[in-house]
Parts: sequence; C-alpha cells; structure tokens
Amino acid sequence: MAVEITLNGEARQLARPLSVRGLLESLGLDPAKIAVERNLEIVPRSTYGDVALSHGDRLEIVHFIGGGNAPAEVPREDKPFTIAGKTFTSRLIIGTGKYKSYADNAAALAASGAQIVTVAVRRVNLTDRSQPMLVDFIDPKKVTYLPNTVGCFTGEEAIRTLRLAREAGGWSLVKLEVLGEKKLLYPDMIETLRATEMLSKDGFQVMVYCSDDPLMAKRLEDAGAVAIMPLAAPIGSGMGMQATVNIRMIIEDAKVPVVVDAGIGTASDAAVAMELGCDAVLTNTAIAHAKDPVKMAAAMKLAVEAGRLAWLAGRMPKKAYADPSSPLSGLI
Repeated sequence: MAVEITLNGEARQLARPLSVRGLLESLGLDPAKIAVERNLEIVPRSTYGDVALSHGDRLEIVHFIGGGNAPAEVPREDKPFTIAGKTFTSRLIIGTGKYKSYADNAAALAASGAQIVTVAVRRVNLTDRSQPMLVDFIDPKKVTYLPNTVGCFTGEEAIRTLRLAREAGGWSLVKLEVLGEKKLLYPDMIETLRATEMLSKDGFQVMVYCSDDPLMAKRLEDAGAVAIMPLAAPIGSGMGMQATVNIRMIIEDAKVPVVVDAGIGTASDAAVAMELGCDAVLTNTAIAHAKDPVKMAAAMKLAVEAGRLAWLAGRMPKKAYADPSSPLSGLI
C-alpha cells in the first residue's frame, strides 16, 4: 500500500510503509549526520527504527552546511618583486632622511627587513670631516642604495645629480623626482616625463615618482621607466591612501612594478596600498617621525606582508546591504 508524505516541502509517494530509518536508508543518508522532524516534532535518533511513517506525514530532514558557496575566482599569481632584472624578497622600501641619527636609521632598517633604501646626493662636509656618513651605518654592499633626485626642479638638475650618484657608487637603478614647487612637493609631470626619457637614453634604470594620473603613468612606462611610483598623498603628510581608485587603475594597466610612494602615515596605510595590488610600498617619514621608529618599521614590515597576502586571497565584494552568512535555501 502506497504512502504519501511531504518531504522537505515536496510531495513524495512511498511504495510501501517505512520507518524513519527505512526512509533514510532508501535515501542513502547517514542517521548520525542529520536530524529529522515529523509533523513539527523532533524524532529522537534512538527511535528512528520504531517510528512508522503514515499517510500525510510532513517531514523535514536537515544537516549542517557551511556559510554558502564561494564564487569561482581565478587565483591571483604571486609574482616576485623584480625591478630591472633584480628580485627582492621584501616589498618594503624605506628612506634615509629625517632620522635623529644614522644609528636610528640602521636600527629601523633592520627591523623593517627592507632591502632597498632611498638616498639623497649631497655635498661632502669639507669643514668637519668627523661628521658620520651613511655608508658607515648602512652598507651599500648588503642593501641596495636607490639614489634619488629629491630637491630637483628640472630635468637637467635631476640628470646632473644622478650622474654624480652613478660615479660615486656605480648605481644605475635610481629614483627620479622632479618637483613643481616647494610648498606642495607635487611632481611636475611634464618635466618628469622629459627627464625619464633623457635618463633612460643615458643608461639609467629609472623608478619614477609621479602623480596618480593613470594616463601619465602609462606615458612614463612607455618612456622607459622600470617602475611607476604614484603618490598616496603629499610627501611627508602622513594622510595615507587618498587616491585608491586612480592607483588601482595604474596597477591594472602597468607592465612594470607599481610602488606607492609618499604620504604613508602608518602601517594600515601600507596594508591598504598592498591590498590594492601594489608591488611594494616606499615610506620614510612615517617611520622616521614615529615615536618609536624601530617598532613602526617592524609594523610596516608586517603590514606590507599582510596586505600582499590579502590581495592574493581576494577580498569579498562590498555590498550596500546585509547578507546572511548562512544561505536561506533549505530553510525550515
């Protein structure tokens, strides 16, 4: 005699009377992994073999599931951080300015794990030869020096400075900054582009400090830049990431590494930059002017690593409204 029941909201006809256990076995379900409700009452697992199903019974069979299905995503590739043919394990670059002493700078460098430091080119102090020198504290044979053109306002000034740097240490990997004026320290992009072309022709491998303009960033790359370095905010401001949309566009289009430069204020800013997909972060003032530069340098190291890992993982999409963690399908 056929028995008609409702099972998980759907009508079902059984060819013959069954117990709850018999039904579960016919469905291939393990009684230890599910729970059964019959006519709004829980059926104890110990009675499954004794409870006979009757015509018109309504049953719910439930089990535990995770919080929904993740959308299919193509895994992001963890490409190494390589500039001009040289690969670095650290994605943090730090500066060498504004520290109380070279010893403090060296201690912060050690805590940061950085393998590249930016250095300025300045006149030798001829009146006091007892003054310490950076190379006595940070060995250029162990850490990559990245000469920069901070304080230059024309392409000619930048080329002159970097030629001296190349003569002094043999460095061809350099950081180009051509500023527009002294108050904002914002890059003069027309002069920066011109200087990039001239330096590339002169055999330099140029990492370029620039605005967050995606079109100009592409032009710099076409002019020979080996890395694009858009500012997060004005130099030394500590305001953090102010142009995430533009920088993301630069990253998506760039064929060379993108390094966020200028405006980083604390570790969370560095993490945000890396979560956008930047290849590295450069910071100076955020470490040098922290109350404890060594601790901040260590924090920056961890933030860059965490931000990179978060980018590789891929964050969940943002939504305008709440979305339940557990799916509503199968709700009793």
